[in-house]
Amino acid sequence: MSVVLKQHNGKHLLICKGAVEEMLELCTHAFDPGDDRSLHVENDRTVPMDDTMRKIVLKTSKKMNEEGLRVLLVAIREFEGAHPLTYAVADEAKLTLTGFIGFLDPAKPSSQPAIESLQKLGIGIKVLTGDNEIITRKICMDVGIPVDRIVNGNELDSIPDTELNQYVDEVSVFAKLSPLQKVRVVKALRDKGHTVGFMGDGINDAAALKEADVGISVDTAVDITKESADIILLEKDLMVLRKGVIYGRRTFGNIIKYIKMTASSNFGNMFSMLGASAFLPFLPMLPVHLLIQNLLYDISQVSIPWDSMDEEFIVEPKKWDAGSVSKFMLFIGPISSLFDFATFAVLFFVFKANTVSDQTLFQTGWFVEGLLSQTLIIHMIRTKKIPFIQSWAAAPVVALTSLIMIIGVVLPFTPFAAALKMEALPLTYFPWLIGILVCYCLLTQWVKNWFIQKFHTWL
Repeated sequence: MSVVLKQHNGKHLLICKGAVEEMLELCTHAFDPGDDRSLHVENDRTVPMDDTMRKIVLKTSKKMNEEGLRVLLVAIREFEGAHPLTYAVADEAKLTLTGFIGFLDPAKPSSQPAIESLQKLGIGIKVLTGDNEIITRKICMDVGIPVDRIVNGNELDSIPDTELNQYVDEVSVFAKLSPLQKVRVVKALRDKGHTVGFMGDGINDAAALKEADVGISVDTAVDITKESADIILLEKDLMVLRKGVIYGRRTFGNIIKYIKMTASSNFGNMFSMLGASAFLPFLPMLPVHLLIQNLLYDISQVSIPWDSMDEEFIVEPKKWDAGSVSKFMLFIGPISSLFDFATFAVLFFVFKANTVSDQTLFQTGWFVEGLLSQTLIIHMIRTKKIPFIQSWAAAPVVALTSLIMIIGVVLPFTPFAAALKMEALPLTYFPWLIGILVCYCLLTQWVKNWFIQKFHTWL
């Protein structure tokens, strides 16, 4: 970047600052280190920018970089006052080097613990920066990022896309990158099937933020960067990234729970309804019963967003898999139908609810069993572990599902039962009901273990 000043003598003074290597390409002279460093060229002794002087500049810059300082060079050029005020990039040439600017930009104290925590969550950390290799290596060492190899922008330009896609996973640090080179690395990672989050706060990061799956910036970033980002961090603590990942995976897991619960439950219920209709002389359940049952079941699922996830689920990245839902539905759904048919047999043969005049007892008995089995499946599906023993649902889930089960059991005994075409169930039915539900849970847990061993997945 350059500015042009008008001096008291009428001449124009162009002052230019920039990265070390790029500035050296523009400098033809340097002030003699022994002079008084006045900004008037004619009053100071200058020396040519020869190989010796270039080595001195590069050595000084390297030493400052090793101390953790970012370095810029400052150079000047004088123009006669008659020079037209149409300065352009072409005027940034034949400069005289005046000195260095070194500034410390240390990593945030939360950087190292945040990086360690993200790596424990299965997230790979890569550095894409415009800084040179030396300062980049120093910062990476400070925050605990291993640096086996650094690819710089010039080297990146010589690598074709096909080759870059092959080893982009192996390189953790890219230095001296232009904005478009950052975009290219992000695109290569996405082409490999990765979900890429990019964090930046400078104008050079805007394009990469747009290319990434998730662009992350901070509230102190430049406007164009904040506009390009999907998420803006308001806390000055990078550990908020870990919290975001955990909340995101918890939300994803709870969504998968709901989809798999609903798919398997509805599949089993429809299978039971079709099977019962084939041999019963009446409807196995009235439409009003189905509506109430689904309403109560849906209310019990309202608490799922507040549910927790097992630690094993949180620590591994997950992706949406439609095939997993179909397999889940085919293997888990029919289990509820088996115990629905067991309930039919008990009601039909034990309690003699096998005629049209006794259909209310049959329908009420299946309503209660169906609602309780559907509600219990929430606890069975929500975890790989054994529910109520190895893993408990969050308090809102336990409270709401328990309430719905109590309502389902009590409803036939309330004054609303007649209006809903239900009747009070005989107390002798409940030992059968408990036995069916316990067997249902045991078989579901056995099938769950088999399913996990066979397909190596659950949620």
